Amino acid sequence: MNPKSLGILYLIPVPLSNDAVEKSFTPHSLELIQNIDEYIVENPKTARKFLKVTGLQRPLQEVLMHNYGKHHRDKAPISSFFKGLESGKDVGLMSEAGCPAIADPGSEIVAEAHKRGIKVVPLVGPNSVLLALMASGFSGQNFAFHGYLPIDKNQRASKIKELEKESARNFQTQIFIETPFRNHALLEDLIKNLKPQTKLCVAVNLSGDSEKIISKSIGEWKNVKIDFHKIPAIFLLSNS
Repeated sequence: MNPKSLGILYLIPVPLSNDAVEKSFTPHSLELIQNIDEYIVENPKTARKFLKVTGLQRPLQEVLMHNYGKHHRDKAPISSFFKGLESGKDVGLMSEAGCPAIADPGSEIVAEAHKRGIKVVPLVGPNSVLLALMASGFSGQNFAFHGYLPIDKNQRASKIKELEKESARNFQTQIFIETPFRNHALLEDLIKNLKPQTKLCVAVNLSGDSEKIISKSIGEWKNVKIDFHKIPAIFLLSNS
């Protein structure tokens, strides 16, 4: 137990794909999950499904879940998430997929835990940003993650060109994501606005059975046929 009888906040990664469960756990994380009965989660339905496939031995109705989804997190004071931790209970933090607080909510919970002197322990698990970077062939020494690009066509075109210049200026890999149903539109805009020699990697459904990782120049991308509508994807570009 943590000093001052405080619990520990464990950051628990969740599988990126429904068919990647066995690839996503470590024996250590499975053991911890068996001993935790309180969670702060982005999506209770996803969290319950995740706990079920881990082989959780306690009934799910005995597990307390604090909903930290975007439509719920502002409805309760942040202190309400810490009652268990401050009474000495260990608590797990989970996003809907991947690692908590990386391209997902949770950083506010982690920051508050540090303020309250609560120990924070990140567990090993899948992260789509790092997996895509590892497999891209682009520089992993200097990279930047930008989240979502603008939806407006003109603003997005301007941002794409800005990222291309930034990559060349700083020898930096640029990483971003899109809502899955807009994947094809983003790919079209990238091909339209980037220079032919600029390199683009698209990593689709990482760790899943239908995983695809394609890394080519924009000139080569013009001849690539890929259907990844409504499938999670990560985009990386390099002009260095």
